[in-house]
Amino acid sequence: MSQEVKISIRNLYKIFGKEPDVALEYVRRGMGKAELLERQNHVLGLRDINIDIREGDITVIMGLSGSGKSTLIRHLNRLIEPTAGEIRVDGRDVLALNEAELRQLRRETMSMVFQKFALLPHRTVLENAGMAMDVRGRKLDDYEQEARRWLARVGLEGQENQYPHQLSGGMQQRVGIARALVSNAPIMLLDEAFSALDPLIRSDMQDLLLELQAELKKTIVFITHDLDEALKLADHLVILKDGEVVQQGDPQHILLNPGDPYIVDFIADINRARVLRVRSVMTTEFDPDAPYAGDLAESDNLETVLARSGGDTARVFRVVRDGRQVGALAMTDLTRALVPTAASGHRHT
Repeated sequence: MSQEVKISIRNLYKIFGKEPDVALEYVRRGMGKAELLERQNHVLGLRDINIDIREGDITVIMGLSGSGKSTLIRHLNRLIEPTAGEIRVDGRDVLALNEAELRQLRRETMSMVFQKFALLPHRTVLENAGMAMDVRGRKLDDYEQEARRWLARVGLEGQENQYPHQLSGGMQQRVGIARALVSNAPIMLLDEAFSALDPLIRSDMQDLLLELQAELKKTIVFITHDLDEALKLADHLVILKDGEVVQQGDPQHILLNPGDPYIVDFIADINRARVLRVRSVMTTEFDPDAPYAGDLAESDNLETVLARSGGDTARVFRVVRDGRQVGALAMTDLTRALVPTAASGHRHT
Protein backbone atom coordinates (compact mmCIF):
# COMPACT_ATOMS: atom_id res chain seq x y z
CA MET A 1 0.00 0.00 0.00
CA SER A 2 1.31 3.43 -0.91
CA GLN A 3 2.43 5.70 1.92
CA GLU A 4 2.10 8.90 -0.14
CA VAL A 5 -0.84 11.06 0.94
CA LYS A 6 -2.66 12.33 -2.15
CA ILE A 7 -5.52 14.15 -0.38
CA SER A 8 -5.28 15.44 3.18
CA ILE A 9 -8.44 16.55 5.01
CA ARG A 10 -7.97 18.34 8.32
CA ASN A 11 -10.51 19.68 10.84
CA LEU A 12 -13.22 19.96 8.19
CA TYR A 13 -16.61 21.34 9.22
CA LYS A 14 -19.72 22.06 7.20
CA ILE A 15 -22.80 23.71 8.66
CA PHE A 16 -25.82 24.58 6.53
CA GLY A 17 -27.83 27.64 7.52
CA LYS A 18 -27.95 31.44 7.53
CA GLU A 19 -25.17 31.98 10.10
CA PRO A 20 -22.85 28.96 9.88
CA ASP A 21 -19.93 30.72 11.60
CA VAL A 22 -22.07 31.40 14.68
CA ALA A 23 -23.39 27.82 14.69
CA LEU A 24 -19.83 26.54 14.31
CA GLU A 25 -18.93 27.87 17.75
CA TYR A 26 -21.79 25.91 19.32
CA VAL A 27 -20.63 22.75 17.51
CA ARG A 28 -17.05 23.23 18.68
CA ARG A 29 -18.36 23.48 22.24
CA GLY A 30 -19.99 20.06 21.82
CA MET A 31 -23.48 20.69 20.45
CA GLY A 32 -24.69 17.70 18.42
CA LYS A 33 -26.59 17.49 15.15
CA ALA A 34 -30.12 17.14 16.59
CA GLU A 35 -29.61 19.89 19.18
CA LEU A 36 -28.10 22.26 16.61
CA LEU A 37 -31.14 21.85 14.38
CA GLU A 38 -33.61 22.24 17.24
CA ARG A 39 -31.98 25.22 18.98
CA GLN A 40 -30.13 27.05 16.20
CA ASN A 41 -32.06 25.94 13.10
CA HIS A 42 -28.80 24.94 11.39
CA VAL A 43 -27.87 21.55 9.92
CA LEU A 44 -24.58 19.93 10.88
CA GLY A 45 -23.20 18.42 7.67
CA LEU A 46 -19.65 17.55 8.74
CA ARG A 47 -17.88 17.73 12.07
CA ASP A 48 -14.08 17.77 12.49
CA ILE A 49 -13.25 15.38 9.65
CA ASN A 50 -9.62 14.22 9.49
CA ILE A 51 -8.72 11.73 6.74
CA ASP A 52 -5.59 10.91 4.75
CA ILE A 53 -6.40 9.53 1.30
CA ARG A 54 -3.36 7.68 0.00
CA GLU A 55 -2.17 7.60 -3.57
CA GLY A 56 -3.18 4.48 -5.48
CA ASP A 57 -5.72 3.33 -2.87
CA ILE A 58 -9.49 2.97 -2.99
CA THR A 59 -10.78 4.93 -0.01
CA VAL A 60 -14.42 4.08 0.65
CA ILE A 61 -16.54 6.51 2.66
CA MET A 62 -19.72 4.88 3.85
CA GLY A 63 -22.66 5.60 6.08
CA LEU A 64 -26.43 5.67 6.12
CA SER A 65 -28.54 8.41 4.55
CA GLY A 66 -27.77 11.73 6.22
CA SER A 67 -24.34 10.65 7.47
CA GLY A 68 -22.54 13.31 5.42
CA LYS A 69 -20.73 11.08 2.93
CA SER A 70 -21.91 12.83 -0.26
CA THR A 71 -21.39 16.22 1.38
CA LEU A 72 -17.81 15.20 2.13
CA ILE A 73 -16.88 14.06 -1.37
CA ARG A 74 -18.23 17.30 -2.84
CA HIS A 75 -15.81 19.26 -0.69
CA LEU A 76 -12.82 17.66 -2.40
CA ASN A 77 -13.43 19.53 -5.66
CA ARG A 78 -15.25 22.41 -3.92
CA LEU A 79 -18.68 21.75 -5.30
CA ILE A 80 -19.49 22.56 -1.67
CA GLU A 81 -17.53 25.18 0.27
CA PRO A 82 -16.58 24.25 3.85
CA THR A 83 -17.43 26.26 6.93
CA ALA A 84 -13.96 25.60 8.34
CA GLY A 85 -11.00 23.30 7.79
CA GLU A 86 -8.35 22.41 5.27
CA ILE A 87 -8.18 20.25 2.12
CA ARG A 88 -4.87 19.67 0.35
CA VAL A 89 -4.27 17.78 -2.88
CA ASP A 90 -0.61 16.93 -3.50
CA GLY A 91 0.16 19.44 -0.76
CA ARG A 92 -1.75 22.23 -2.51
CA ASP A 93 -4.44 24.11 -0.60
CA VAL A 94 -7.65 23.53 -2.55
CA LEU A 95 -9.48 26.26 -0.64
CA ALA A 96 -6.96 28.86 -1.83
CA LEU A 97 -7.51 28.15 -5.54
CA ASN A 98 -8.97 30.91 -7.71
CA GLU A 99 -11.71 30.17 -10.25
CA ALA A 100 -9.31 29.33 -13.09
CA GLU A 101 -7.23 27.03 -10.88
CA LEU A 102 -10.35 25.35 -9.56
CA ARG A 103 -11.62 24.68 -13.10
CA GLN A 104 -8.26 23.14 -13.93
CA LEU A 105 -8.43 20.95 -10.82
CA ARG A 106 -11.88 19.67 -11.82
CA ARG A 107 -10.93 19.10 -15.45
CA GLU A 108 -7.48 17.59 -15.10
CA THR A 109 -6.88 16.35 -11.55
CA MET A 110 -10.26 14.99 -10.42
CA SER A 111 -12.86 13.16 -12.48
CA MET A 112 -16.30 12.39 -11.03
CA VAL A 113 -18.73 9.52 -11.64
CA PHE A 114 -22.28 10.19 -10.42
CA GLN A 115 -25.09 7.87 -9.33
CA LYS A 116 -27.45 9.21 -12.02
CA PHE A 117 -24.86 8.76 -14.81
CA ALA A 118 -24.96 12.48 -15.86
CA LEU A 119 -24.68 11.71 -19.58
CA LEU A 120 -25.74 14.26 -22.18
CA PRO A 121 -28.75 12.73 -23.99
CA HIS A 122 -28.09 14.49 -27.31
CA ARG A 123 -24.51 13.23 -27.55
CA THR A 124 -23.33 9.80 -28.61
CA VAL A 125 -21.55 7.36 -26.33
CA LEU A 126 -18.26 8.35 -27.97
CA GLU A 127 -18.93 12.06 -27.48
CA ASN A 128 -19.97 11.53 -23.86
CA ALA A 129 -16.82 9.53 -23.18
CA GLY A 130 -14.71 12.38 -24.52
CA MET A 131 -16.49 15.20 -22.67
CA ALA A 132 -13.52 16.00 -20.43
CA MET A 133 -11.34 16.55 -23.47
CA ASP A 134 -14.09 18.51 -25.20
CA VAL A 135 -14.34 21.03 -22.36
CA ARG A 136 -10.57 21.48 -22.54
CA GLY A 137 -11.04 22.66 -26.13
CA ARG A 138 -9.80 19.48 -27.79
CA LYS A 139 -11.29 18.33 -31.11
CA LEU A 140 -12.89 14.90 -31.51
CA ASP A 141 -10.09 13.83 -33.84
CA ASP A 142 -7.62 14.47 -31.01
CA TYR A 143 -9.24 12.17 -28.46
CA GLU A 144 -11.38 9.75 -30.49
CA GLN A 145 -8.81 6.96 -30.41
CA GLU A 146 -8.37 7.29 -26.65
CA ALA A 147 -12.14 7.36 -26.09
CA ARG A 148 -12.63 4.26 -28.23
CA ARG A 149 -9.87 2.48 -26.31
CA TRP A 150 -11.47 3.08 -22.92
CA LEU A 151 -14.96 2.31 -24.17
CA ALA A 152 -13.65 -1.04 -25.36
CA ARG A 153 -11.88 -1.53 -22.04
CA VAL A 154 -15.17 -1.14 -20.11
CA GLY A 155 -17.01 -3.47 -22.48
CA LEU A 156 -18.69 -0.99 -24.85
CA GLU A 157 -16.85 -1.66 -28.08
CA GLY A 158 -19.31 -1.27 -30.95
CA GLN A 159 -21.61 1.02 -28.94
CA GLU A 160 -19.78 4.27 -29.77
CA ASN A 161 -22.52 5.70 -32.01
CA GLN A 162 -25.41 4.82 -29.70
CA TYR A 163 -27.18 7.43 -27.58
CA PRO A 164 -27.64 7.11 -23.78
CA HIS A 165 -31.36 6.27 -24.02
CA GLN A 166 -30.45 3.22 -26.13
CA LEU A 167 -28.32 1.76 -23.33
CA SER A 168 -29.18 -0.09 -20.13
CA GLY A 169 -28.37 1.49 -16.78
CA GLY A 170 -25.25 -0.63 -16.37
CA MET A 171 -24.03 0.31 -19.83
CA GLN A 172 -24.67 3.99 -19.15
CA GLN A 173 -22.57 3.80 -16.00
CA ARG A 174 -19.79 2.15 -18.01
CA VAL A 175 -19.83 5.26 -20.22
CA GLY A 176 -19.44 7.33 -17.05
CA ILE A 177 -16.40 5.31 -15.99
CA ALA A 178 -14.92 5.52 -19.49
CA ARG A 179 -15.40 9.29 -19.42
CA ALA A 180 -13.47 9.49 -16.14
CA LEU A 181 -10.67 7.38 -17.63
CA VAL A 182 -10.45 9.37 -20.86
CA SER A 183 -9.88 12.50 -18.78
CA ASN A 184 -6.67 10.87 -17.50
CA ALA A 185 -7.22 12.46 -14.09
CA PRO A 186 -5.16 10.82 -11.32
CA ILE A 187 -8.07 11.08 -8.85
CA MET A 188 -11.50 9.53 -9.41
CA LEU A 189 -14.48 10.48 -7.25
CA LEU A 190 -17.41 8.04 -7.37
CA ASP A 191 -20.53 9.18 -5.52
CA GLU A 192 -22.89 6.19 -5.04
CA ALA A 193 -21.87 5.29 -8.58
CA PHE A 194 -23.38 1.79 -8.55
CA SER A 195 -26.33 2.32 -6.18
CA ALA A 196 -28.95 2.67 -8.94
CA LEU A 197 -27.98 -0.62 -10.60
CA ASP A 198 -29.49 -4.07 -10.19
CA PRO A 199 -27.52 -6.36 -7.83
CA LEU A 200 -25.91 -8.54 -10.51
CA ILE A 201 -24.95 -5.56 -12.67
CA ARG A 202 -23.69 -3.80 -9.57
CA SER A 203 -21.43 -6.73 -8.73
CA ASP A 204 -20.09 -6.74 -12.31
CA MET A 205 -19.32 -3.02 -12.06
CA GLN A 206 -17.47 -3.56 -8.78
CA ASP A 207 -15.39 -6.28 -10.42
CA LEU A 208 -14.68 -4.00 -13.38
CA LEU A 209 -13.53 -1.21 -11.07
CA LEU A 210 -11.19 -3.55 -9.19
CA GLU A 211 -9.83 -4.91 -12.47
CA LEU A 212 -9.15 -1.40 -13.80
CA GLN A 213 -7.64 -0.30 -10.49
CA ALA A 214 -5.20 -3.22 -10.46
CA GLU A 215 -3.92 -1.93 -13.79
CA LEU A 216 -4.14 1.87 -13.36
CA LYS A 217 -3.57 2.49 -9.62
CA LYS A 218 -5.72 5.61 -9.54
CA THR A 219 -6.52 7.38 -6.28
CA ILE A 220 -10.22 6.56 -5.87
CA VAL A 221 -12.69 8.00 -3.38
CA PHE A 222 -15.85 5.86 -3.43
CA ILE A 223 -19.08 6.75 -1.63
CA THR A 224 -21.56 4.03 -0.67
CA HIS A 225 -24.21 3.14 1.92
CA ASP A 226 -23.67 -0.59 1.31
CA LEU A 227 -21.30 -2.42 3.68
CA ASP A 228 -20.77 -5.41 1.38
CA GLU A 229 -19.71 -3.05 -1.40
CA ALA A 230 -17.44 -1.14 0.96
CA LEU A 231 -15.70 -4.27 2.22
CA LYS A 232 -15.23 -5.57 -1.32
CA LEU A 233 -13.67 -2.38 -2.68
CA ALA A 234 -11.90 -0.58 0.16
CA ASP A 235 -8.20 -0.39 0.90
CA HIS A 236 -9.12 2.22 3.52
CA LEU A 237 -12.62 2.42 4.98
CA VAL A 238 -14.14 5.50 6.61
CA ILE A 239 -17.49 5.11 8.39
CA LEU A 240 -19.55 8.24 9.03
CA LYS A 241 -22.50 8.85 11.31
CA ASP A 242 -24.27 12.20 11.70
CA GLY A 243 -21.42 14.01 9.96
CA GLU A 244 -18.65 12.51 12.10
CA VAL A 245 -16.05 9.79 11.52
CA VAL A 246 -16.96 6.88 13.79
CA GLN A 247 -14.06 4.63 12.73
CA GLN A 248 -11.58 4.40 9.87
CA GLY A 249 -8.79 2.07 8.82
CA ASP A 250 -8.19 -1.27 7.11
CA PRO A 251 -11.67 -2.77 6.54
CA GLN A 252 -10.47 -6.16 7.78
CA HIS A 253 -9.27 -4.59 11.01
CA ILE A 254 -12.56 -2.75 11.49
CA LEU A 255 -14.49 -5.98 10.95
CA LEU A 256 -12.43 -7.81 13.57
CA ASN A 257 -12.09 -4.84 15.94
CA PRO A 258 -15.20 -2.64 15.79
CA GLY A 259 -14.54 0.44 17.87
CA ASP A 260 -18.10 1.62 18.48
CA PRO A 261 -21.55 0.05 19.11
CA TYR A 262 -22.71 1.65 15.85
CA ILE A 263 -20.05 -0.32 13.95
CA VAL A 264 -20.92 -3.51 15.86
CA ASP A 265 -24.52 -3.19 14.71
CA PHE A 266 -23.45 -2.35 11.18
CA ILE A 267 -21.37 -5.51 10.77
CA ALA A 268 -23.57 -7.88 12.78
CA ASP A 269 -25.22 -9.51 9.75
CA ILE A 270 -22.25 -9.55 7.38
CA ASN A 271 -21.04 -12.87 5.93
CA ARG A 272 -17.67 -12.85 7.67
CA ALA A 273 -16.39 -15.94 5.85
CA ARG A 274 -16.87 -14.18 2.53
CA VAL A 275 -15.18 -10.88 3.41
CA LEU A 276 -12.45 -11.81 5.88
CA ARG A 277 -9.08 -12.65 4.32
CA VAL A 278 -6.41 -15.11 5.37
CA ARG A 279 -3.97 -12.25 6.09
CA SER A 280 -6.26 -10.94 8.83
CA VAL A 281 -6.50 -14.23 10.73
CA MET A 282 -3.17 -15.99 10.13
CA THR A 283 -0.28 -16.04 12.59
CA THR A 284 3.21 -14.99 11.57
CA GLU A 285 4.75 -17.26 14.22
CA PHE A 286 4.99 -20.73 12.68
CA ASP A 287 7.05 -23.91 12.39
CA PRO A 288 8.20 -24.21 8.76
CA ASP A 289 8.65 -27.96 9.15
CA ALA A 290 5.18 -28.68 10.53
CA PRO A 291 2.84 -30.94 8.50
CA TYR A 292 0.54 -28.51 6.68
CA ALA A 293 -2.73 -29.40 4.98
CA GLY A 294 -1.90 -27.23 1.96
CA ASP A 295 -0.97 -23.72 0.84
CA LEU A 296 -3.08 -20.56 0.96
CA ALA A 297 -2.63 -17.07 -0.41
CA GLU A 298 -2.96 -14.08 1.93
CA SER A 299 -5.82 -12.74 -0.18
CA ASP A 300 -7.92 -15.94 -0.04
CA ASN A 301 -11.20 -15.44 1.81
CA LEU A 302 -12.16 -17.70 4.70
CA GLU A 303 -15.02 -19.21 2.69
CA THR A 304 -12.41 -20.69 0.35
CA VAL A 305 -10.44 -22.09 3.28
CA LEU A 306 -13.55 -23.66 4.82
CA ALA A 307 -14.25 -25.45 1.54
CA ARG A 308 -10.67 -26.75 1.35
CA SER A 309 -10.65 -27.94 4.96
CA GLY A 310 -13.58 -30.29 4.44
CA GLY A 311 -14.82 -29.33 7.89
CA ASP A 312 -11.74 -30.70 9.67
CA THR A 313 -10.99 -28.21 12.46
CA ALA A 314 -7.65 -29.90 13.26
CA ARG A 315 -6.05 -28.78 9.98
CA VAL A 316 -3.39 -26.09 9.71
CA PHE A 317 -2.54 -24.44 6.40
CA ARG A 318 0.63 -22.77 5.24
CA VAL A 319 0.28 -19.17 3.97
CA VAL A 320 2.65 -18.29 1.16
CA ARG A 321 3.65 -15.19 -0.76
CA ASP A 322 5.75 -15.50 -3.93
CA GLY A 323 6.50 -19.11 -3.04
CA ARG A 324 7.75 -18.26 0.47
CA GLN A 325 5.95 -19.03 3.72
CA VAL A 326 4.81 -15.90 5.56
CA GLY A 327 2.33 -17.39 8.01
CA ALA A 328 0.13 -20.24 9.13
CA LEU A 329 -3.63 -20.52 9.57
CA ALA A 330 -5.15 -23.00 11.99
CA MET A 331 -8.79 -23.87 11.44
CA THR A 332 -9.43 -23.25 15.13
CA ASP A 333 -8.32 -19.61 14.68
CA LEU A 334 -10.47 -19.32 11.58
CA THR A 335 -13.51 -20.61 13.47
CA ARG A 336 -13.02 -18.05 16.25
CA ALA A 337 -12.77 -15.25 13.68
CA LEU A 338 -16.19 -16.18 12.30
CA VAL A 339 -17.93 -15.47 15.61
CA PRO A 340 -19.23 -11.88 15.40
CA THR A 341 -19.04 -9.31 18.16
CA ALA A 342 -22.41 -9.21 19.91
CA ALA A 343 -24.75 -6.52 18.62
CA SER A 344 -25.45 -3.62 20.98
CA GLY A 345 -29.22 -4.03 20.93
CA HIS A 346 -29.70 -0.65 19.23
CA ARG A 347 -29.79 -1.71 15.61
CA HIS A 348 -29.62 1.01 12.93
CA THR A 349 -32.63 1.52 10.69
